[in-house]
Amino acid sequence: MKKMITMSLVAAATTAAFASTSGDIADLQAQIDKLKVKQGKINAQSANDNIKWGVDFRTAYDNLNYDLADGSSRSNDSLLSMRLWLNMAYAADEHNIFKGQLSMNKAFGADFSQMENRTFSMGGMFDWTGNEALTDNTLKVRQAFWLYLGDEAFGADIPWTFSIGRRPSTNGFLANLSQDDAAQSPLGHVINVEFDGLSSKLDLSNVTGVPGMSFKVCLGYGSTNAAPLFGRLDATAYADDVQDGLDDIKLGGFIFEPYNDGQYIVKATWYRAYDLPGFDSENFLAAFAAGDMGAGQFSQNGNMDGAALSVLIDGVTEDGYFADVKLFGSFAWSKTNPDDGAQMLGVSVPNAAYGMPGQPEYLSMGADVGESQSGTSYWFGAYLPITDGENNFGTVGLEYNHGSEYWRPFTYAEDTMIGSKIAARGDAWEANYTYQINDALSFQARYVSIDYDYTGSNSFFGSDGTPVAIDDIQAGAAGFDQTFEAATKAGMISDPTDPNAVFMGMVGALMQDPNVDQATAINQVQGMSMMKGFSNTVVDKAQDFRMYLRYRF
Repeated sequence: MKKMITMSLVAAATTAAFASTSGDIADLQAQIDKLKVKQGKINAQSANDNIKWGVDFRTAYDNLNYDLADGSSRSNDSLLSMRLWLNMAYAADEHNIFKGQLSMNKAFGADFSQMENRTFSMGGMFDWTGNEALTDNTLKVRQAFWLYLGDEAFGADIPWTFSIGRRPSTNGFLANLSQDDAAQSPLGHVINVEFDGLSSKLDLSNVTGVPGMSFKVCLGYGSTNAAPLFGRLDATAYADDVQDGLDDIKLGGFIFEPYNDGQYIVKATWYRAYDLPGFDSENFLAAFAAGDMGAGQFSQNGNMDGAALSVLIDGVTEDGYFADVKLFGSFAWSKTNPDDGAQMLGVSVPNAAYGMPGQPEYLSMGADVGESQSGTSYWFGAYLPITDGENNFGTVGLEYNHGSEYWRPFTYAEDTMIGSKIAARGDAWEANYTYQINDALSFQARYVSIDYDYTGSNSFFGSDGTPVAIDDIQAGAAGFDQTFEAATKAGMISDPTDPNAVFMGMVGALMQDPNVDQATAINQVQGMSMMKGFSNTVVDKAQDFRMYLRYRF
């Protein structure tokens, strides 16, 4: 069509050159102007009136290993996956923009959405990781939001934005570096989940004179507790599901940038999550026994606060090698606020060494019912280009983070196959290498290692997520084995396959010590038995080595 119009313009111009009267020339000029307008409309339709699409396709190989507290290991040395993002953008005018992203994320030759107990997963009842976890080959909406760009807020020289929809809330500030992506809205140290909500940002740099100063408010829902259409016979469609006694999960917070000149970037955030549900052991077992695979397993627990201060130096010097070096540091805090009579980070359990001199009856782990607990985390990293001064051979990234006993972020969607490294109650290390092969294709090799000090790093709330020290689990399991062996050699266990006989035989073995009475021995065996049971399911260390090829255009 464009070629036809161009030829018409040429023909019209040629005819005009041989026109004999001014009237003919004017008529031909009008035809030329009309054709130009038509061509302009076609160009506008081609450039502005259609959604622009972009493709981001990643194929990855992961080698996973889990070292359990009992000394055994579980691994997968050949996990192959593919992730497809179809990016959409449309600008109706200079103020109104739509952005969206469709996603597929699956393992080669597998459809995990059909696996048993899918409703237990965070991508089932809660869609915080619906596009981050491996599922199936269907396309799902990962992002869909409308963005308004305003010029003056409150009549002042304050550019502002407003956005609502399924917001870009994964791969946030700092977390984006290892993913080789542009930073999304939240600070990755405390929030890395898919989320539905709204945000509004004020650019304060013009009125304050401080480069990049801004303030953003964010609000949203983490879960809507309404009965689905035809979902339950005992519920009314889309009404509150009051039978389960759960409220909607709501979240509100802000992001404040006190300074951002493109080289030195400082961001701070605070949020509060309201009405968080969790697993209560008694409710969970009762619901499971009744065959309830839905929200009946959950109970209401309370609220949680989180905050972080993150700093990125994007170029240590103005020129030379260090002009392309990135350094960052971040400190974060979390605090649980359980409802009366509820618990959010588990409860205390019997001490496997109780009865020994100086040992308390219960281990100092887990939170008592109704007790608020605070946790902290720090995170450092460096990204170093590999160059000979003229040619770029990629970038090496190094990261380290540490979390305390009660540390609890919302980073369930963080992109590693072994769970969120930022959520680690312990130490995590990462080394990655990224190379841009050409304009469309990139390669990355990435190694993540996590050494847990406490359990519950990737768990939920309630009875789940109790921070039990890994060392205590290993010591209790070792004590169980030693006591069992001693009782067996002494002939105190009549039937090693009978749990009651084993229990009483071990109690008898401990009571051979004149300083240990029966009550003390029973309590100690209970504690050791619990730790023994934990030891074959609790992860002590985890490693994920990944290589990928990624096409983006």
